[in-house]
Amino acid sequence: MSETKPASETPFTTPAYSRYVLGILFLAYVFNFVDRQIPSMLVEPIKAELGLSDTQMGFLTGTAFALFYATLGVPIARFADLWSRCNVISIGLALWSIMTALSGLAQNFLQLAAARIGVGVGEAALSPPAHSLIAAYFPLSQRATALGIYAMGIHIGILFGALAGDFLREVWGWRIAFIAVGLPGVALALLLYLTVREPPQRSRSEAPPVSEVFRYLWALRSFRHAAFATGLTAFAGYAFANWTPTYLERVHGLVGTERGVKYGLVLGVGGALGSVLAGWLSDRFGRGDVRWWLWIPALATIGPLPFTLIFFFGDNVNAMLGWVFPGLLIAAMYQGPVFATVQTLAHEQMRAVASGILLFVINIIGLALGPPTVGLLNDYVFDAHGVDAIRYSMATVLLVMGVWGFLHFLLGARYLRADLYRKDA
Repeated sequence: MSETKPASETPFTTPAYSRYVLGILFLAYVFNFVDRQIPSMLVEPIKAELGLSDTQMGFLTGTAFALFYATLGVPIARFADLWSRCNVISIGLALWSIMTALSGLAQNFLQLAAARIGVGVGEAALSPPAHSLIAAYFPLSQRATALGIYAMGIHIGILFGALAGDFLREVWGWRIAFIAVGLPGVALALLLYLTVREPPQRSRSEAPPVSEVFRYLWALRSFRHAAFATGLTAFAGYAFANWTPTYLERVHGLVGTERGVKYGLVLGVGGALGSVLAGWLSDRFGRGDVRWWLWIPALATIGPLPFTLIFFFGDNVNAMLGWVFPGLLIAAMYQGPVFATVQTLAHEQMRAVASGILLFVINIIGLALGPPTVGLLNDYVFDAHGVDAIRYSMATVLLVMGVWGFLHFLLGARYLRADLYRKDA
């Protein structure tokens, strides 16, 4: 299998500048998840003021965002491959930041849904071109680690979203919370536009059409299984991230800054450590056997189950938060290796679109369906349990998706070596 020339040997960059680019993209991903996490921290006051149900809140925190985020990711990625990945990211970052701020001005369900759709449109412009840029700036031997650091932005974003959401809600209310976390992203968009260089790669006209990229990837059995497995894992992950703050408030009475600090630190720190560890392990063990690139994500599907199930059925909230920490660390060990695998399976001129296709599968399965499924289970399946309904809804989702995703990751690993040989041939 051929290896990309190391970033330190390419004429357009230096190791220090490659790390700078990764740092800026990491910050953009942090802002991405701060703005995505905020509604989950504000479910109860939004419901109270706008008169909404759990099903509607599941739609707002999942489906309204995900449908546009997922469907627009592929055409935006294609445009980034043809134009400038840096410019596309800058424009998207500015757009989703403005729409997050506008969410604080919504007066009803439809206005808030429109704002969240705008956030989804903007955020669709980040990860596919960002993955492609990282793959260009870092060699194969460092790619999973670099993408693991980038994926750490999810968990640091959730951490700051949790802290900011509950603090701002407590001090100024949910509307100011949206505005305060949204506007700083505009400044970061300007910094990215001015300081991050587009690598002088192939001619843009060489980028193949989306249909050709899709046919190429779908012919790879490792990609099909890895994409579906990642979607199932994301189903459980988004359900957990979007509804656990509400679970802590309803069942344990944990509210305000205390909830933001405890929940944010456990999920943010645990997830951040898991993301970096997964990338490092994938690069280290993958040198000897590339199947580790998907075996490590397989661990992330079933490894957390004992910890998370105990978390949802325990009574001492502080003890349960400590217990769930290692589960969240393990649960985060899938994104970096999976995206590195897809960036390696894809040819250079199709990498942004390849990432967009993977994200489409992940978000249609995970984000569009995960949070609203918990809301529907709360309202219609486990409603007889009252405030405890959320315990059973969350446990059901995590158990089913964990086992299902595990099986597909194992199948993907089974075909990975043959597919990489086929790609290089």
